[in-house]
Amino acid sequence: MSNIRTDLAIEARELYAKDHEEIPGVETEDEESDNIRINRVRITSPLGERQLNKPMGNYITIDAVDIRERDPEYGEMLSRRIGDEIRKIVNLNDHSTTLVVGLGNWNITADSLGPKVVDRMMVTRHIIQLMPDQVDERVRPVCAIAPGVLGITGIETGEIIKGIVDRIKPDCVIAIDALASRSTNRIGTTIQIADTGINPGSGIGNHRMGLSKETLGATTIAIGVPTVVYAHTIGRDSLQLLIDKLSARTTPGTPLYGMIKELGEDKMDNIVEEILTNNMGDLVVTPKDIDVMMEHISGIIADGINLALHKDVTLEEVHTFLQ
Repeated sequence: MSNIRTDLAIEARELYAKDHEEIPGVETEDEESDNIRINRVRITSPLGERQLNKPMGNYITIDAVDIRERDPEYGEMLSRRIGDEIRKIVNLNDHSTTLVVGLGNWNITADSLGPKVVDRMMVTRHIIQLMPDQVDERVRPVCAIAPGVLGITGIETGEIIKGIVDRIKPDCVIAIDALASRSTNRIGTTIQIADTGINPGSGIGNHRMGLSKETLGATTIAIGVPTVVYAHTIGRDSLQLLIDKLSARTTPGTPLYGMIKELGEDKMDNIVEEILTNNMGDLVVTPKDIDVMMEHISGIIADGINLALHKDVTLEEVHTFLQ
């Protein structure tokens, strides 16, 4: 797994499961309805943490391939499902304050998911503080920030968030960021929700100060969508497909068959690295319609978070508030 890069727990489990019948310390559950698949991975032991290279906790993966059709009804259904899953791992009362953090660089389309979600948040903390008598009792205090990235601010994102958390003392922090996947099929169609926090910039290999309950002192939920895939991964998958097709059409026992079978994972990695990584570094790839994709998925995620954070509000009420 060392050469396969992914931020998704479900993909890490799938990669490990190729060579192992079961993974100690890892519990899984699958659910599917209305063309939405939900996979829940729970890492319960240090062994499972080491095997999957993910912190212990809950990882919820929502696969919604039909999101590509951009059907409004499907999008609303997906938002409600996201809200339901968030509520399952976050315990909020009527006075709980939530800080929503939109990670990423708003100047780079594939990294702008977090800021775009923040733009659509139902922010209410200031209204509750200044005009409490005019606020519906179903509305809870929510504040939001898009802190930018180190290259823009010159400040570690984790330091900015830590300072805000120490000041306003939220009960929960929800961080949204773009992720990297090992599969092009998951770009813009998969949503991961985790209660283990997140490292800003992890999607493209930048490891900054982590945002978690341990570093912030508040429950930290991470929500991410894959927006990029490493070119190395595409090269590996293409080479593997070619080898599989050649193997199926080559007579066993011939020299060509033997040469094909000798191409193990290490040799494939070396070939791809020689062609791609050595010449262009860690090249990442994103779809050409990523701008449209980001506008759509960010709205769906924002609606889901709004439904989860406020008590018994409807999507119509959320959209009216944001107008």
